[in-house]
Amino acid sequence: MKYKRILLKLSGEALMGQQQHGIDPERLSMYANEVKSVVESGVQVAIVIGGGNIFRGLQGTAKGMDRVQGDYMGMMATVINSMAIQAEIEKNDVSTSLLSGIAIDPIAEAMSRRKAIEYLTNGKVVIIAAGTGNPFFTTDTAAALRAVEIEADVILKGTRVDGIYTADPEKVKDAAKYDSITYTEVYEKNLSIMDLTAITLCRENKLPILVFDMNKKGNLLKIVNGENVGTLVCGE
Repeated sequence: MKYKRILLKLSGEALMGQQQHGIDPERLSMYANEVKSVVESGVQVAIVIGGGNIFRGLQGTAKGMDRVQGDYMGMMATVINSMAIQAEIEKNDVSTSLLSGIAIDPIAEAMSRRKAIEYLTNGKVVIIAAGTGNPFFTTDTAAALRAVEIEADVILKGTRVDGIYTADPEKVKDAAKYDSITYTEVYEKNLSIMDLTAITLCRENKLPILVFDMNKKGNLLKIVNGENVGTLVCGE
């Protein structure tokens, strides 16, 4: 087993499937099954999900909404997504705990590093909602922060492409895929993997990021077993 404790970062948009908004039940079920497969292999799993399928704070700001208010609304969207995946995972007889960066009792417990690690050690999937609990920070930064806090071995960023490319492979046919890349190269090439705050936090804490196609069945299990899937970001 290559990784013993992972933080899985999913975008809210990933939950839409083929829909234009909201949550696709089939996609949700697929993700829950993927998580179950790695939990059964003995891996400790934490999850952070974005909220873009429901509401993005920056979209509200672009339409004249107060940035802080918009960001808090975005945090609420992540709570809805987190509750959805929690329910789906528990349907598969996998125990979970939902923690939150903002107080939201009785839906979720307040995020605590000690509590999260305790739950992970006891075999629970820990889902961490509401970002960092502060406006002006993305869920990418929240994922990096939470991964560092729980001492994860890696951030696994599930996307709809199979890694990091020299250009957008959905737009540029001859874009080349990287097997691995350094944090510095991410900066220099201005690659849109995660926001710069998240990348810097990972770099300073020597936390690798692996970008992979979450929509391909079995990929998550292959990764934790050490197979060459996606693109690894690590090293200076």
